Amino acid sequence: MTPLLNVSDLVCGYDRPLFEPLNISLGPHESVAITGRSGVGKSTLIATILGMLAPVSGTVSIGGTNVHTLSFSSLAKLRSQKVGTIFQGGELLSQYTAQENVALPRLLRDPHDRQASDEAATLLSQLGIEPSRLARDLSGGERQRTALARALIVHPQLILADEPTGALDPAARDSVVEAIFHAIENADCALLVVTHDDVVAARADARIRLRDASAPTRNI
Repeated sequence: MTPLLNVSDLVCGYDRPLFEPLNISLGPHESVAITGRSGVGKSTLIATILGMLAPVSGTVSIGGTNVHTLSFSSLAKLRSQKVGTIFQGGELLSQYTAQENVALPRLLRDPHDRQASDEAATLLSQLGIEPSRLARDLSGGERQRTALARALIVHPQLILADEPTGALDPAARDSVVEAIFHAIENADCALLVVTHDDVVAARADARIRLRDASAPTRNI
């Protein structure tokens, strides 16, 4: 079976490599947590997997497609159809409702998608969010659960989460972590989560700590 995410001998960086070559292979319902000190390249890794940055060396494939061989339009199409993203602050449009925020990726892909709004409401209700609430009125934990619903609505093969609990208190963190990993168990997608939080990392199937390129890297 073709991995949903395959990272092969990947080295990321700008004027120099940030970490030693990285290898990851994820199938449906599988997860990996990426940890390491600030500045080692965790967010750069996310950007490289998304095709926003070119790697120093190595390859990234999503659903068997090498993301760094695609044209701009083909890459945008792949991301809109196969990848859901969750960032630390949720990155919601504050003046819109939770339902509108969640439906947006589908409507950007197809403005005539008649099911997007209903599916958004269903996902939000499952995650304990009132669909009609404005994003600016949501708590931190509610914003992150809304961001999870927005990631799931495209029926992704891969979810990328960059410090999804970094701004949350312990109670909100636990709620968001439970929601994210429960979603992976019930969807045919994989999860790569970047985190400083040992509680989050402990939930993943595997854990990889990035180290400086000058130091040895050990995959766990």
